[in-house]
Amino acid sequence: MLGEPNTDGKMFDIAPVSLWEEDYSALKSLFDEWRAAGVSDLGAYLREDLSRVKICSSRLRVLKVNQKTLSLLEAASLEELEANLGRVFRDDMLHAHVDELVQLWNGHTQFTSHTVNYTLSGKRLDIQLKGTIVPGYEANWERVLVAIEDVTERETARRSLATSEEYARGLFHHSPVSLWVEDFSSVKRLIDEIRQKGILDFRVFTDVHPEFVTRCMSEIRVIDVNRHTLQLFSAPDLPTLLLNLGDVFRDGMNRPFREQLIDLWDGKLFQQREVLNYTLDGRELHLHLQFSVLPGHEHDWSLVQVALTDITARKAAEAYLEFLGKHDVLTKLYNRSFFVDELNRLRRNGPAPLSVIVIDLNGLKAANDQWGHAAGDELLRRAGEVLGKLTTVPAHAARIGGDEFAILLPGADEIGAEKTIEDVRRLVELNNQFYSSTSLSLSIGAATGAPGEPLEEVVKRADARMYEEKHRHYGLTPLERRREVALQEAGQ
Repeated sequence: MLGEPNTDGKMFDIAPVSLWEEDYSALKSLFDEWRAAGVSDLGAYLREDLSRVKICSSRLRVLKVNQKTLSLLEAASLEELEANLGRVFRDDMLHAHVDELVQLWNGHTQFTSHTVNYTLSGKRLDIQLKGTIVPGYEANWERVLVAIEDVTERETARRSLATSEEYARGLFHHSPVSLWVEDFSSVKRLIDEIRQKGILDFRVFTDVHPEFVTRCMSEIRVIDVNRHTLQLFSAPDLPTLLLNLGDVFRDGMNRPFREQLIDLWDGKLFQQREVLNYTLDGRELHLHLQFSVLPGHEHDWSLVQVALTDITARKAAEAYLEFLGKHDVLTKLYNRSFFVDELNRLRRNGPAPLSVIVIDLNGLKAANDQWGHAAGDELLRRAGEVLGKLTTVPAHAARIGGDEFAILLPGADEIGAEKTIEDVRRLVELNNQFYSSTSLSLSIGAATGAPGEPLEEVVKRADARMYEEKHRHYGLTPLERRREVALQEAGQ
């Protein structure tokens, strides 16, 4: 039995923790009244009306506190403390006090809680409270010993850490870029295994064993992604995204991932590159990837962050600008700049022979003068349709002047060039069947380069032959033109 020497003696006063000796007998009487009135769930009963918690607190009588208690609560004496208990036990404490009361209600002779007190000057104290009914007083609760530990510093640190973690989670989940947290430890283990087998040149190794790259990709474990990732990849939730990663990382992903592995082999734990992924509904995503092994995980790569920035719109704009740099906007054919560059490339690399067809649109000026430039533009577009449908790589068709076009035929001789001209005339005739208002007419000349002949001379010969045909076109009377057409058809 804990007698007077333990509570009133010197050890009580010099204890390094705050000690309270209290009388809970009035609280026990209140509990007995409530039980008699039919209260069974004290917790629900108190939380229904927190003023009942205050009633319980008012039934507790402080008998004695030690010096540590007065110092902790900034009270000069027990009398001052008792006169200001309403300032000590308030606000947050009411909620925590419910747990203590429920423990006593349920028959426990010991109770604990984490609560809040306040000093007389108003400073908040986080308190770890432990209480026990002194043995021998279980029937009436007239003696209860309460020990209070000040854990303010610890709880402040915990709250600060929790705030930091919440802030970090907020930054992660609400980031405007796609963020992935991944585990690359299995990838590192595979790389370490082949390094231990004596492999020195990882690039050559992956050339010979491309299946190693695929295996490494399958060993990556996705731990978490943020909200923007789900939106970016059209995934309703993380499980759906994880089940369909094969649809996200496919086709052209092996090549950049191989480069990523080579960088990791070389010790580059921070990397960035452009990659191509796919949304779950099949759309292409051009992405700028930033990869980083997080600090503290360099030894096993068990925590990696990947940031993906969507650059699809930028790549589309770049592609369009590149298209404009090489194409004629009106006809969608290549432009003169591309034609010159391609001639220079063919001069260096071949193949030989090279045939060049030069084409001029007949009647453009007359169409512009008679029906306006819209009519002339329509004729140019139709010429572009014909030549665009006709040419496939390695052949190229280009608009090289206002009404002048050219076709480059690498590897084609005179017979190949003549067949292409026949195809052009056939498609022009077909095109005219769909446009009855204005007839599309082309003057065509071709030349095939002789061994050692400069390509500029080949172009000049084709151009000269085109002008010969153009002169015949404009020099003949309508009757002569019809006769020439009839002779050409008879010759076919």
